[in-house]
Amino acid sequence: MKNDEARMTNDEGSIHARTSNFVIDSSLGIRHSSLSRELIVTGVQLTKLLENIEPVERVAVDTEADSLHCYHEKLCLLQISVPEKDVLVDPLANVDLASLREALEKKEIVLHGADFDLRLLRRSLNFKARKIFDTVIAARLLGIREFSLAALVERFFGVTLTKGSQKANWARRPLPSRMVEYAINDTHYLLPLAEKLERQLRERDRLEWFRQSCQRALEQTAVERVRDLGDAWRISGAGTLRGPAAAVLRALWQWREKEAEAADRPPFHILQNHELLEAAESFAKGGTPDFSHFSARRRGAFREAAEHALKLPEDAWPLPRPRLGTRPTAEMKQRTEELRRRRDHGATRLELDPAFVAPRAALEALATNEKNGAALLVPWQCEVLGIPA
Repeated sequence: MKNDEARMTNDEGSIHARTSNFVIDSSLGIRHSSLSRELIVTGVQLTKLLENIEPVERVAVDTEADSLHCYHEKLCLLQISVPEKDVLVDPLANVDLASLREALEKKEIVLHGADFDLRLLRRSLNFKARKIFDTVIAARLLGIREFSLAALVERFFGVTLTKGSQKANWARRPLPSRMVEYAINDTHYLLPLAEKLERQLRERDRLEWFRQSCQRALEQTAVERVRDLGDAWRISGAGTLRGPAAAVLRALWQWREKEAEAADRPPFHILQNHELLEAAESFAKGGTPDFSHFSARRRGAFREAAEHALKLPEDAWPLPRPRLGTRPTAEMKQRTEELRRRRDHGATRLELDPAFVAPRAALEALATNEKNGAALLVPWQCEVLGIPA
């Protein structure tokens, strides 16, 4: 991956020509795939898919994006499974997906880790799920500690899934057969997996807990995350920089954003965060950091951004980020510890991961005001902690 990043860094502005045609080797055997599989690139194919979706209650869905390869992330592939049928839908093809969105909104959507997929589908298709079944939540509520899709498929079906396409460029066309296999397997097992997990949740009387958690996950994905552009430059490690070094870091971060957008590359393809930090410190100490993969133009813009920041007056330097919240009192620390003991006791009794019952940040917030429980936790979690829901 590192070599690929360096190669792409040298390519400042070229954007590969893209077509929307999938090509699959007819001899390809998708590992343990369903009896029927299709690639949806036309309106006629989409109409047939809608006919398959209409009579079922649950539809398994997954997505692939190109965030590791482009500045503006976009939906590149939509995987859909219904009983005995796995299909891939190409959002980059010239097909109106409004009818698909409307059909899926009427169904219970089965996903593995819903947050990313639902947010991407909302941004890309304005898709708003009505009901979800998150297999990650189900597995964790059953006390399963290895809850990746690969681990669950091996646990419940004895199948080892292929790896290697997580970081692939999903905007690439045609898609190689190995990427097609990887994509199809992402949803092929979700429906039978959901049935097995649901049965065990019912047996352990945790199905209502599961529904509460899925509903909360659905509500959280409906809230749009707003990026604070004023503080976005404060990457991990930025808090250690002060004065001119902080000013240079801010300037270099802004320079990197412009370069990345112009080249249609993720910012880390231009410079990684640790390189930004090291460069800012070096400039502030009088150094002139350089990177061999920079073109002459990029190198000049990089140095110009730093030099401009170094000339700023002191009152224009970034101020340290103010501490959020109030410093915990001895009473609040004692209350947090009491909540932690309750949580850990309940987690042990229920054979659950303590952090899944309530993360540390939630315990600290509850120690400040127990009335925060309903906002921070769902009813079953409040019940385990012994606080009002």
